[in-house]
Amino acid sequence: MEVPQNSEQLLRMLSSEDQRELGFRMLMQEYGHRLYLYIRRIVVDHDDAEDALQETCIQVYRKIDQLQDKDQLVPWIYKIATRESLNILRHHTGLFRSIDDMGGVLERKLTAECSLDADAAELLLQQALLKLPTQQRLIFCMRYYDDLSYEEIALITGKRIGTLKTNYSYAVNKVKSYLKAHEL
Repeated sequence: MEVPQNSEQLLRMLSSEDQRELGFRMLMQEYGHRLYLYIRRIVVDHDDAEDALQETCIQVYRKIDQLQDKDQLVPWIYKIATRESLNILRHHTGLFRSIDDMGGVLERKLTAECSLDADAAELLLQQALLKLPTQQRLIFCMRYYDDLSYEEIALITGKRIGTLKTNYSYAVNKVKSYLKAHEL
């Protein structure tokens, strides 16, 4: 995923006090929906996704001047979105509980939020993803849904590319096994 062709202009606008607000609006127009979907796949709940997206937007707006490599804008935004999403999940966990233990809670939220006419295949895929450990789920979502390269995911997660490839492979195999076991 790349910044649009007018990225130079957009980045200049974001760096300028006079044009920052307009640049930020353009940025959110381009990436806001994708970020919402990414966050929603992590936190499941619509309200939590909106909260995490809002916090992401606030952090991006406040810290855009701290972005050192302007070519890394998208991974930088995803890194903030990931952190804010995980913070929401941590907020919902009890003391001394891992967010990996939230699979059942998130699955119940997923089922409750799905409409009766929701695509059964997509619901089953989302249920399969909630069975994955959090890191595998994050990597799967970034690679499968958001089509990020392993290099971009490495910038977001701070993990080595080999580790990411292994985690993605495990995630794919677990998802395939879950879907096969549930006859899809």
